[in-house]
Amino acid sequence: MPGTVDVVIPVFNEEKALPRNIVILADFLRANLRNPWQIIIADNASTDNTRSVSEMLTERYSGINYLHIPQKGRGRALKAAWLDSTADIVSYMDVDLSTDLSHFPTLVGSLEEGYQVAIGNRLGKGSRVTRSLRREFISRSYNLLIKSMFFVPFQDAQCGFKALTRKTAQAIVPHIKNDNWFFDTELLIIAAKRGYKINSVPVKWDDDPTSTVHITSTATEDIKGLLRLRFGGIPKVPPPDTDSA
Repeated sequence: MPGTVDVVIPVFNEEKALPRNIVILADFLRANLRNPWQIIIADNASTDNTRSVSEMLTERYSGINYLHIPQKGRGRALKAAWLDSTADIVSYMDVDLSTDLSHFPTLVGSLEEGYQVAIGNRLGKGSRVTRSLRREFISRSYNLLIKSMFFVPFQDAQCGFKALTRKTAQAIVPHIKNDNWFFDTELLIIAAKRGYKINSVPVKWDDDPTSTVHITSTATEDIKGLLRLRFGGIPKVPPPDTDSA
C-alpha cells in the first residue's frame, strides 16, 4: 500500500486565499495522488479570520485539518506539523499554489523510489517561471551564494514546494535553529552535507503578486543564517535511512 502523506499549508492571515485554494488542492489530491493523504492548515498566529475559515473548511470537507501555532514563523509552523506527524511522507506548499500541482505526485514518487528529500526547482533546465526580473535576479544570486559557500548539489533552496520522509524530518528538523524563512535553506544544507539524497524536480511556477514576503528583511535573515552555518558548523544528525518511504 502506498505510504501516507501529510500536506502542510503554513499560513499567516490568509482568510481570503484559503477557501478557494484549499478546495482546489483537495480536489487535485483526490484525483491524482494514489497515497492516502491529509491537508493540514498550519496557522502561525494569524490575526484575521484564518482560524474560523480553516475550521469551516475542516467541517465541510474530509481530509482537511487545522493546527494552530501561537507564535508567528513559517519554519515554526512546519516544525510543529512535521514533528507531530505520523505520516510516512511530510510535505508543504505555499497557500497561493504558485507551483503547478501537477508536480506534486513526482515529489512523492521520488521519495518512494529512495530519495529522502524532494524539492521543486525553479532555476534548472525544464522549469518554467513567471516573475519579475528583480525577483529572478535576487533568487539566482542567493542560490549562487549558497553553492559558493557550501558546494551543495541543489539549485533552488527557497521554492515553497518540498517533501521528505518522516524519518528524515525527525532526524533533521530538531537541529534547525531558524523558525522563519531561512528554515528551508537550513534544512537543505544540513541534508546535503550529511549525505541525504535530494531530488530536484523542475517545476512550472507563477509568482504571486500579492505576496507579503518582505525581501530586504528576509535577505538579511538569510545572510545571517548562511554565516551561522558556515562558521558555526553544520549540525551532526543521524545518518540517512536507506529504506524508501
